[in-house]
Amino acid sequence: MNKVYSLLTVLALSVLSASAGVIVLEGNYQGKNIYVQNPFASSGVGFCVYEVTINDQTTTDEINSSAFEIDFSFFQLALGSKVEVKIKYKDDCKPKVLNAEVLKPMATFDIDALAVSKEGVLIFNTKNETGSLPYTVEQFRWNKWVDVGTVQGKGSPDINKYEFQIGTIHSGENKFRLKQVDASGKPRYSIETKYKSPLPPVTFNDAGKKVSTSVSFSDKTMYEIFNAYGNIVQKGIEKSVDVSKLDKGSYQVNFDNTFGEFKK
Repeated sequence: MNKVYSLLTVLALSVLSASAGVIVLEGNYQGKNIYVQNPFASSGVGFCVYEVTINDQTTTDEINSSAFEIDFSFFQLALGSKVEVKIKYKDDCKPKVLNAEVLKPMATFDIDALAVSKEGVLIFNTKNETGSLPYTVEQFRWNKWVDVGTVQGKGSPDINKYEFQIGTIHSGENKFRLKQVDASGKPRYSIETKYKSPLPPVTFNDAGKKVSTSVSFSDKTMYEIFNAYGNIVQKGIEKSVDVSKLDKGSYQVNFDNTFGEFKK
């Protein structure tokens, strides 16, 4: 009897020591399944993976093969739902997840409303988000789109409401849009919205002049300074700009919604 008990104990300990590994994948359900390469156990008995769970519920996937699919359809998850996948395997081998990125948030939003208030607040409503991704607020100025701020997405497929105080409004017509970039690296853009500013045009006090320490504008403005090679050497939002550390030479200045030049 003691021999049988000892044998059972050894077998139990062997099972425990052979089942120590676990791969944990967390993210949001995006409507796609996960694929796993599943090698043989080093012992030569059976395959590496012995259990898969989704949100702590054991799946019914056929895991006794060299490759298998983790099928989410049985759990009837809504798009964007948070999921935690655990792939448990024996410690003498390791499976390989082929497409773990399918649980990462995707840029799937649709714009329900987008406008700028009289107070200079960008107000936008979205729907069909399937994960929390940041929105980059872009403003069109100087013949290009410029990043002016970020708003973290809520990730809900229902209507989400956002507000962003714009601190970079220029004189004349302003244009804004939103951008999201997901794991694919491909940006998704919103429609554009326009806003007519009541602000007077900003002028460049040192246009065409030779300066040594600073340049100034008629009012506080967003600006960029470029050297002769077209590289941005200084930028910010100021009325007076310290340029004492710039090398001697010619410089172009983007400010308000126009351009200027000066020499150092």
